[in-house]
Amino acid sequence: MQVVVIGGGVIGMMQARALAAEGVSVTLIERGLCGKEASWAGGGIVSPLYPWRYSDPVTTLANWSQTYYANLSESLEAESGIDPELSRTGLLMLSIFDQQEALKWGAEHSYQMQMIGADEIYHLEPKLKAGFKQAIWMPQVANIRNPRLARSLRAVLEHDSRVTICEEQAVLEIQTTKQGRVEGVLTDKGNVQSDAVVLASGAWSGKLLESLSISLPIEPVKGQMVLFKGEPGVVRRIVLRDGKYIIPRRDGHVLAGSTLEYCGFDKSTTASAREELADIAIDMLPELSSFQLEAQWAGLRPGIEDGIPLIGEVESHPGLFLNCGHFRNGLVLAPASVQLLTSLIMQSEHPFSPEPFSPSRSNNGLILM
Repeated sequence: MQVVVIGGGVIGMMQARALAAEGVSVTLIERGLCGKEASWAGGGIVSPLYPWRYSDPVTTLANWSQTYYANLSESLEAESGIDPELSRTGLLMLSIFDQQEALKWGAEHSYQMQMIGADEIYHLEPKLKAGFKQAIWMPQVANIRNPRLARSLRAVLEHDSRVTICEEQAVLEIQTTKQGRVEGVLTDKGNVQSDAVVLASGAWSGKLLESLSISLPIEPVKGQMVLFKGEPGVVRRIVLRDGKYIIPRRDGHVLAGSTLEYCGFDKSTTASAREELADIAIDMLPELSSFQLEAQWAGLRPGIEDGIPLIGEVESHPGLFLNCGHFRNGLVLAPASVQLLTSLIMQSEHPFSPEPFSPSRSNNGLILM
């Protein structure tokens, strides 16, 4: 079986790895360099922000992936020699207006989630700004250094004889027979024939379906981040307040993010966002004011209205599979999304019901033009 995977982000690379493990010959095509778009730009939190505010399908994917990530990280390090730096720091959430809903959700879904007071807050994070009296603590939440995750995935694929990586190669159109069945892709460097095509190109996924008269309900949503050159221990937990967060890295760097901007495919950074994110981070953790603000960047999330990704085969075009539309949760939902789509392609047992993610579902499904 020959499969083309379009998109070399974390999801595309995980998809290629999973299919290759099933004996499939995979051609992974990326218009730029693998792992250098949204997968590189995100914060790497292995949990949706405010997870109780998401629908059950997203929770299903998140639960499966969170259980899987420790094994995945260890396997990738063993195979590639690159440590993705998965760290179970926990998530400390401040200023929660819907505390009771959160705790109820945690109990119903067997999440470790508890309300804590000031003593516990400052025991967990001693350098936080004074004055916080209550918080929700989720001790099992981890973060992963997503650029290192992408590097390790690419290194593994590079040494897999069943995978061909084609970088800096743009897919111009998905090719089909007169009956609509997929038979490959046309790129700016020639044709690639295949039995199936997986579209996993994030915010850019919709553009490729236009030639098939399919409208995909995905739009780019910019997120800007800043990076402080801190020291190990200046912050020990992921800290979240009012939708903004700070994330510690093992070497002392501290990420602060992020914005939510609907401005098309514009990836430029702005001075106003830099100032806003830095001010919010310093307000949470005053000691950050003494550290250099080292970098700023932006990435484009694949926004979808209901937050539920599209995973499955396009009914009108047999052999065309989607794994896209993960919005802010691409990294945390990636392993489960890949496992589900692999089972659909290989016609094997599904890890959970594929129906809520079907591209033809009534809410936010595909629109034939």
